[in-house]
Amino acid sequence: MSNELLINVTPSERRVALVENGLLQELHLERADDISFVGNIYFGKVERVLPGMQAAFVNIGLSRTAFLHAGEIARPRPELSATLDDELAEPTLPPISELIREGQNVLVQVVKDPMGSKGARLTTQLSLPSRFLVFLPGVRSVGVSLRIESEEERTRLRGLCESLLGPDEESGLIVRTNAEGVNYEELERDLAYLRTLWRDLDRRMSDDPKPGDCIYEDLSLPLRAIRDLMHAGIDRVRIDDPATLRRAQAFAATFVAEWTDRIEAHAGTGPVFDLFGVEDEIARALKREVPLKSGGHLTIDQTEAMTTVDVNTGGYVGVRNFDETVFKTNMEAAQALARQLRLRNLGGIVIIDFIDMTDEEHKRQVLRMLQQALARDPARSSISDISALGLVEMTRKRTTESLEHRLCEPCPHCSGRGWQKSVDSVCSEIFREILRAVRQFETGQLMVMASPQVVDRILDDHTRTIAELTEQLGTSIRFQPEEQYGQEQFDVVLL
Repeated sequence: MSNELLINVTPSERRVALVENGLLQELHLERADDISFVGNIYFGKVERVLPGMQAAFVNIGLSRTAFLHAGEIARPRPELSATLDDELAEPTLPPISELIREGQNVLVQVVKDPMGSKGARLTTQLSLPSRFLVFLPGVRSVGVSLRIESEEERTRLRGLCESLLGPDEESGLIVRTNAEGVNYEELERDLAYLRTLWRDLDRRMSDDPKPGDCIYEDLSLPLRAIRDLMHAGIDRVRIDDPATLRRAQAFAATFVAEWTDRIEAHAGTGPVFDLFGVEDEIARALKREVPLKSGGHLTIDQTEAMTTVDVNTGGYVGVRNFDETVFKTNMEAAQALARQLRLRNLGGIVIIDFIDMTDEEHKRQVLRMLQQALARDPARSSISDISALGLVEMTRKRTTESLEHRLCEPCPHCSGRGWQKSVDSVCSEIFREILRAVRQFETGQLMVMASPQVVDRILDDHTRTIAELTEQLGTSIRFQPEEQYGQEQFDVVLL
């Protein structure tokens, strides 16, 4: 099976699907009215400093002020040793009032998009990414991605970057995972591009920008996908928009010239996302239940605080004994869950309720399977051991909103609860409201407007209750079905 990037572009949105061995692994989307700001650099103004939170709110021209924590404010630090990797233990943070003040203008970069009621997250520690490197202006350091596991390769890449920077340059580099195996010339070409970007950004800063001005804007989604997702294992990139295809081929010619011939127009008769059943996979990724091949299933529930995952055997009865049935289901669930977290882009705290296992070796193997499956996920995760209650707690780095939050909105009838009151419960509420209305207002006639299913239930099953109310209150009651009413919605009107 091939590994492909499918890029779908319409006037209203851009979507990128990463398909590995015929299975959708990642979906990225960018809508015309909901574009990501991550990576953009703004000339901002500090609106408010909160010493108790060690944070500040900064106006960068978006609808909500953005959030800047003291730990994200650049400040003098010791030169990094060449023997260390990406980071050192942070010293104690000084009070934010010593680092920043209200009314101050600051150059900031967005590290996390606005989510829900929260504004964007910012940093003053600027970075400019390219295919193989991340440029760190003003920070003399060299770091290597932890996903490059070979110590020999890490030492080689660090040495190349040290020689690229030279002894006097006040800038640093982070080597990205894509750089594994690349030569000096490729890294040099990447760094030349990043230096050009930084000079252009520096020139814009000298043009007297105003607070809220965007100084640097990251690439569009299709080009970011080619920069970040394309690697030697990607056999083909199919694009269904001619203009985007031309831009992608020109971009690839600059950065990955040897792979330009892999970028091609989608020549099929149907939409590009119909390949490999991508549209069907997206639809399934919005459902609570994920079927397993064995007959079991996962139930995934996303809440404000965390995501919970319940593993069930379903109709699977196994072939040997109960312990083997549970073990096989949990092993399959661990693999499926890792893919679902990546596909649905679920971040934050995740609680997994595997089926209870008594064999300690089975527990270790299930955890090991989960760790191995998550190793392919570009988002960083951390997994705890199985707790005394049989639960696995883990975290996955949250960068953007989940697929469900991007594609869906709360149900207008249940307001996102996932449940609605039963027809009988609504009928009882209507009778209580009739009593309340008659006692509060003198009237000879009432009209109740409700959904057709509620009106039908009242007229079919509650005729005795209506007769008793009419006699007790001395009021006639009419019932009118309203097609546009939800099941919980009704009105009692005085006539």
